[in-house]
Amino acid sequence: MLEFLLTLLCLGLVAVIAVVAYRYYRKRKEKEQRGGYTPTDPFADSDTSALRGDPRALKAGDIFDTHGETLTVRGSLRLSEGGYRWSEHLIDTGTGIKRWLSVEEDPDLELVLWTEVKGAPMPGPGQIEYDGKSYRLEETGRANYTSEATTGLDPRGSVQYHDYRASDDSRLSFEDFGGTGKHEAAVGLVIQHHEIVIYPQTP
Repeated sequence: MLEFLLTLLCLGLVAVIAVVAYRYYRKRKEKEQRGGYTPTDPFADSDTSALRGDPRALKAGDIFDTHGETLTVRGSLRLSEGGYRWSEHLIDTGTGIKRWLSVEEDPDLELVLWTEVKGAPMPGPGQIEYDGKSYRLEETGRANYTSEATTGLDPRGSVQYHDYRASDDSRLSFEDFGGTGKHEAAVGLVIQHHEIVIYPQTP
């Protein structure tokens, strides 16, 4: 008798699970048909974004900590090339040396902290020697941008860029805003998401 009751109980649980699964599937299909269903990345690091802030939402006035420094965003560039988009945020240093934080997804989220350097060779060759490191050309192109808050650039414009990478994953980049032929060089430090904490200053 006990075995019979346990069998009935198991069958009942299976039936309940099947009904719940069917209702979920039907509701999702209805949302898809109405255009209200948005696929999500099952590997997205939502916990890290919740605890440490979302770099993709950075804007002027926000503060962030990384590698023992507390930095403030003065302005932002929103760049696009074809269907690809990314951001570069000008950091307030008070030293006269430009620093930027670039944020892009390709498809993984990549953060690079850039510091302006002088005396780097001109871009162009497939390989550049600078400061004891050998950098290989990774990509080059031209992007359009819109400027937000304080960047020192026109509200809209274009930039020619050349990006290089060393074997230790350090970066070297050259940017020519407005096609003037004057390239701004910067070395880049790759920052992992867990190495940055963001404090948004406005909703």
